[in-house]
Amino acid sequence: MNLLNLYSTTLLTLSIALSVSFSYAQQGTVTINKSSELDALLLIKKEMSVSNNDSDRYKIQIYSGDRAGADDAIKHFKVFYPNWNVIDLYDPNNYKVWVGDFRNRLEVDRALIKIKEEFRDAFRLKPKNKEKK
Repeated sequence: MNLLNLYSTTLLTLSIALSVSFSYAQQGTVTINKSSELDALLLIKKEMSVSNNDSDRYKIQIYSGDRAGADDAIKHFKVFYPNWNVIDLYDPNNYKVWVGDFRNRLEVDRALIKIKEEFRDAFRLKPKNKEKK
């Protein structure tokens, strides 16, 4: 039985040594060549993403009512989502609080599921761009 244990130990050691040597066998270098125009395009895209002037994006309305309620909604929302974009608007006799800046319906619907946990009356909207006619 001692010979069987020695054989098993030797076989295990040999298989571990071979697997370690094969795992280090693939080494190389990768060179990435990029156009200088790519940096300019990335900068433009970054500026477009940061811009808050794009009123053609989806938003989520979390509150509509008086000023005090709007302030409370904003404070409550910032506790859960401190880095999100919050917009408070005054529509005649009514304050509205919109959050987010979503590019497509899939993004806004995913966020809406999370937001509805705290703001049950929240809903998706897509403001009309007033510059387009």
